[in-house]
Formats: sequence, C-alpha cells, structure tokens
Amino acid sequence: MEYLERRRALVEGRLEPVLDATEPDAMTERLEHVSLSGGKRVRPMVTLLAFEAAGGELAGEDGRSTPPSSTAVDFAVGIELVHNASLVVDDIIDESELRRGVDSAWAAFGHGPAIVTSDGLLGEAFALFSADERAMQVVSESMVELGEGEATELVAQPTTEGEYMELARRKTGALFRAAAELGAIAADADAYSVEAFGRYAERVGIAFQIRDDVLDATADPAELGKPTGQDEAMERPSLVQITDMTPEEANERARRESEAALEALEATDAVGSEAAGYLQDLAEFVVVRER
Repeated sequence: MEYLERRRALVEGRLEPVLDATEPDAMTERLEHVSLSGGKRVRPMVTLLAFEAAGGELAGEDGRSTPPSSTAVDFAVGIELVHNASLVVDDIIDESELRRGVDSAWAAFGHGPAIVTSDGLLGEAFALFSADERAMQVVSESMVELGEGEATELVAQPTTEGEYMELARRKTGALFRAAAELGAIAADADAYSVEAFGRYAERVGIAFQIRDDVLDATADPAELGKPTGQDEAMERPSLVQITDMTPEEANERARRESEAALEALEATDAVGSEAAGYLQDLAEFVVVRER
C-alpha cells in the first residue's frame, strides 16, 4: 500500500495548490469543498500507474532526487477535477444532498453556485491539459461521451442490457479511458499502447459502474458515504433494475468486464512491471469493493 500512498500523495500535493490559486476566495472555498472532502482518487491513480506501466518514471522511484514528471501529475490532477465537476452535476440531477459523507455542492451552496463550481473545476482541469494537444483531444472526446451519456439517461433511458452497457461506457468508462490514455501520453507511448491502455480502463470503468449499481441496491448508506436506493427511488436505470438480475448476477457481469480489462492490459506489453501489477489489482478490486 505504501507504493500507492506515495502516488496518492503526489496527486494531493499538486491538487491543493492548484485549488488554492483560484479566485475569488468564495470560489476557492467551493472548489476545495468538492475536491478535498475525500474520494478514492481512482482516476488519477490510473493516470499515474498507466504512465509508469508505459515506461514513465516518477521521482524517488529510481533513487534520484529529481522532481516527478510534472506532466503526468498535472494530467492526474486534471482528470480528478473533471470527475469532480461531473459529480457536482450528478448530485444536482439526482437531488442528492450527500457526497463523500459531506454536503453535496448544491446542498452546501445552492444550485447556482454549484453550477459555477463545476465550471470552475473544468476550467482548472483544462488549464492543466492545455500544453498537450493529444491530452486536450482525449479529454474533450471523453467529455462529449460523458455529456451524451447524461443526456441519454435523462431523455431515453435504457431498457435492455445492451443499452445499459453503452450508457455505462459513456457515463463512466469514457472518463476512465481518458485517465489511462493521459498517463500513456505523458510517457510518450506509441498510439497502439495508448489505445490498449484506454481499452483496459474503459472496461474497468464499466465494471466500476455495475458494482456501483449493486452497492446502491445493497449497501449501508453510512458505510457507503452517500444515500442508497437512489436508482429505484428516482427510476434511474441500473443493471439490477433493468434486467431483474440479482446482485450476485450483476457482480458476475462486472467480473466479465474486469476480465476483458485484464486482456487489454496484456496487449500493452507492460505486464510484469510493478505499476501494471497494481492496474491488474484495480481491475479485480472494482468488482468486490464496498465503497
């Protein structure tokens, strides 16, 4: 776990000054409320692990005292900010008053300030991506997918497993894909490797979303850190609700996505590296996590 904690510390150490530099103070407070209230930091960790699995080096891991790759860490922080911005909007749509055990942005500040907070998070994120054209393209494409997924869920909810899987790919898988592709880009990987890392992460994201559905139906809200039963109460599509799968059957479906992710990771030629080992662990963990 020390390996992962060191990388998480790199993300936290860059995230805080990025937020602290924003103006005015009211905006800083709101951005920090959303971004520093906890969170698993899964997507930025995917960025850093993909960076290393693709051949990049972070400071302190090779015995040198040079600073970490600022590009990889900036990309990791940027994808976390994009994710947080999407959560602010999700909570408004879902009317969810709790996020990560604290008041959601709209519950804490009101709907208008929450929307501005989401905009502020996106602005800071794209400032971190702006120096690299490939990074801008990857994140922009994922944002299009995410927006289309959100819109689809609002106006044309899926009614079959196939439609659900496409929605999960857009709403969750696309941002996971961007996280991994950003890491590979920061490591100057070739296009084939960037694509393979992206396929891996997209499948991890879909498995993550399916597990989210199961937790919403079965978990204790105090342990989860947010309300449960939201999918059923709001008639929001989840794999459990659409297909009448049992939680156990849905977990098995998530496991198949996890296995597909591992197959994609093998195509990167990174298998055997320590970072790739943690990416493998992540693909297996997302289907058994309890939060």
